[in-house]
Amino acid sequence: MKITIIGLLLFLVGTVNLSAQTNYSIKGIIADTVSNSKLANASISVITAKDSILQKFTRVKDDGTFTINNLSKGKYIVLATYPGYADFVERFTLDSAHNTQNFGRISMLLKERLLQEVIVKGKAAAIKIKGDTTEFNPAAYNIQPNSKVEDLLKQLPGIEVDKDGKITAQGQTVKKVLVDGEEFFGDDPTLVTKNLRADMVDKVQLYDKKSDQAAFTGIDDGVKDKTINIKLKEDKKNGYFGKLDGGIGTDGYYQGQALFNRFKGKQKFSLYGTLGNTGKTGLGWEDNNKYGGGGNMEFGDDGGIYIFGGGGDDLDSFDGRYNGKGKPVARTGGAHYDTKWNSDKESLNTNYKIGSLTIDGTSNTQQQNNFPGNISNSNSDQRNHNYMFRQKLDVNYQVKLDSMQNLKITADGTLKNSNTRSNFATQTRRLDGSLINSNDRENSAEVDGKVFNANAFYTKKFKKKSRTLSVNFKTAFNESDSKGFLKSNTRFYDSVGTYISKDTIDQYKVNKTKSTNINTNVTYTEPLAKDFTLAVSYALSVNNATADRRTFNKDAGNGPYNILDNIYSSDYKLNQLSNQGGMVFNVQKQKYSFNFGTKVAGVRFKQVDEFGRMADLVRNFTNWYPQASFQYKFTKQSSLRLNYNGNTTQPNIDQIQPVRINTDPLNIQVGNSGLKPSFTNRYNISYNSYKVISNQYIWISGSYSTTSNPIVSNVTRDTTTGISTYQSSNLKNKSTSNFWVNSYFERKIPGLDINAGFELSGNGNTYYNLSNDVLNETKSYSYSGNIRLSKYKEKKFDAWISAGPTYTINSSSLNTVQNNNGRGFNANGGFNIYLPGKFQIGSDGNYTYNAPTKSFPQDFRRFLLNANISRTFMKDALKATISGNDLLNQNTGYNRTGSANVLTQERYTTIRRYFMFSLTWDFNKVGGGAPKK
Repeated sequence: MKITIIGLLLFLVGTVNLSAQTNYSIKGIIADTVSNSKLANASISVITAKDSILQKFTRVKDDGTFTINNLSKGKYIVLATYPGYADFVERFTLDSAHNTQNFGRISMLLKERLLQEVIVKGKAAAIKIKGDTTEFNPAAYNIQPNSKVEDLLKQLPGIEVDKDGKITAQGQTVKKVLVDGEEFFGDDPTLVTKNLRADMVDKVQLYDKKSDQAAFTGIDDGVKDKTINIKLKEDKKNGYFGKLDGGIGTDGYYQGQALFNRFKGKQKFSLYGTLGNTGKTGLGWEDNNKYGGGGNMEFGDDGGIYIFGGGGDDLDSFDGRYNGKGKPVARTGGAHYDTKWNSDKESLNTNYKIGSLTIDGTSNTQQQNNFPGNISNSNSDQRNHNYMFRQKLDVNYQVKLDSMQNLKITADGTLKNSNTRSNFATQTRRLDGSLINSNDRENSAEVDGKVFNANAFYTKKFKKKSRTLSVNFKTAFNESDSKGFLKSNTRFYDSVGTYISKDTIDQYKVNKTKSTNINTNVTYTEPLAKDFTLAVSYALSVNNATADRRTFNKDAGNGPYNILDNIYSSDYKLNQLSNQGGMVFNVQKQKYSFNFGTKVAGVRFKQVDEFGRMADLVRNFTNWYPQASFQYKFTKQSSLRLNYNGNTTQPNIDQIQPVRINTDPLNIQVGNSGLKPSFTNRYNISYNSYKVISNQYIWISGSYSTTSNPIVSNVTRDTTTGISTYQSSNLKNKSTSNFWVNSYFERKIPGLDINAGFELSGNGNTYYNLSNDVLNETKSYSYSGNIRLSKYKEKKFDAWISAGPTYTINSSSLNTVQNNNGRGFNANGGFNIYLPGKFQIGSDGNYTYNAPTKSFPQDFRRFLLNANISRTFMKDALKATISGNDLLNQNTGYNRTGSANVLTQERYTTIRRYFMFSLTWDFNKVGGGAPKK
């Protein structure tokens, strides 16, 4: 009993002490300075002085008074805001001597009255975090005259822009750049970032763009693309602007670009054209369907079959995008138009693009092949010529049928053609240097492709909150026709490297693929209680496809290619019907949101062998898609997000189809009709925080996934000939794993006006495969860290540097003696100095170092240095530039990778040193011209 009474007394004392600790308050009166009128509903915020975290918030009463109670002792900042008035900010302290802070009468001044008497210069708040959106204010950054959106993005924390214009934000690739929420030239973000003027931008918004379905219902479906939205200033939405750029350089290098934009209220019209061989292709870096044509057919997560592109293995994985390998010649052009009318109830967005890309190049590839008791090294020299041509038209029409109903219709069509030719010379040797085999071959293919996609998305909201109905109808058609040749000579050697035999291949290959996909999805949401919603969905999809692959040998002598090779030929028809249903529950609160549920699909798949060599393959299987997500908002400027998604992955047609592929005679592919699905669990986490007063930004994100019953490579190698035969197999009792993590911290160094940032990142996977029936575990991890410093002084200079170490783990359990583990170092930086007389000098550089490894004992060092000097004329509209690219002539293409039982090191030709003289004319008449200082 005594213990109970003592405990009760302690509890009461603790309660009194706790009450005392929070028994602090503030009060005051808000009024206009001149008229003395009370400013009812003005916003009063109490912010912690040390970390800018919001503690309490209230509104001013009708009589102008305000009171905030239950504060703890400490140092704070009070912020009073009212529309049209200058903000009131004052620091104060609450302690035992001052438990109540009375601000008395706070007089607030109209902004227009303030500006009549004094000019105020200050920095605007750089970042606002609104839910899932991080919003950057360009007014807080230094924008030089005639700079582009790309120059602005380079200043924003957590965002990187490489030399080709590729944008990485918060550790992920940015897939879309929108203008006022609308696509601008569709799939080409660089046309926005490299051409739109930075002084036209009002806000830059960074977020994960959800699918139309998730955006409408508010229930996450796991579909997200990292997206940047450029919001224009209202006074910059009328007029025209553009540029003409042309340059001629040494060693035959040249470039030219023209862009014209006409903005008129809610209408945008744009034209562009590019021509050059300096690597500035003017092409987007994310759209795989631009030019190339893979010829691959695979199962989607919903059980659907997708055939994309057209050359198949004959294209040797060339995807039609310039990625730094070889020397390109690009010719591109396009037109864009979007508008809104009928009181914004209807809108139209359309794009037409046409272009060609030619790439010639050479490369050398060294590989270490790890097999049980049989480690070998191969050396391959490649020469290629690739030409691609594409034209694409897309249309997006939206109409608001009434206040509760919307309809969105999109369609696009593509015509493309490619012509590729690759020559290889390969030698494979044992560790003692003796030859196992050598191969000389030529692959060529000409591919014609057609693609058409259409989508209609209807949404309806009911009078009851959160009750909605949506119907999504999709159809897709894809056709590809490829014709090409394989010519190969392979020589084999005995155990001491003595020549013993030769194998010659001379074949004509024809690949024809077609697919038609129709998918309808209906989703209904119903509120079960306040802030608690159920989403029920049903989807029906029908997919039909044909894959006709034929190989012909020559008739006797130099006769025509008319003898069908049955071993390397096949003709399949595929028919599939899928029924999918799902239920997802969603909880939405002010501080947090949570959803969970699953979808399940029953799929009937039928494959018919038109050659009649095997019975019809009929499969019935079930796909599961569980999901859950949780988001918690600590404050308006910080939040935590957790996501989980699970999905079944079906084997693709190239893994199942029992036909041999001999495009590379030393590496033969065969199918496995007995493959079963794998299942992947994927977990994601992200946290971001921004503190206004200290201008401190933190971003942490990561992902981890495991795949059970994985489909892995099963390689059988003939130790005599060195020929490897690859077949996909399911691996039981083992799971593969994959992860990535990225963290970024940035803040301004007080007194120095320098932005300092620190980044840590890592990624990797643990993978298994079978090599001559022996299990091989491959580990491939990469870790890096770097420090970033930048300083911008308007009309004086800007400078930046980023540098840090890397460490890579690349190992195979079949070869514990040799591995590709190694350290490295990367650095890049640059500066621009703005001189009197309208002169400007600038330079940028990139340093790469990879240390020797046990597998590749030579290190790699490369320092790319560029420089330029320019002068502007005609009120800065015309710029003349002399530039030097790769001044040290060190731009050797280089790459190290590791997968399964193969470690690879590649060197390739690329653009090297040249000097260029160029003229750029920026013209504009937007919003009355350039802003006055």
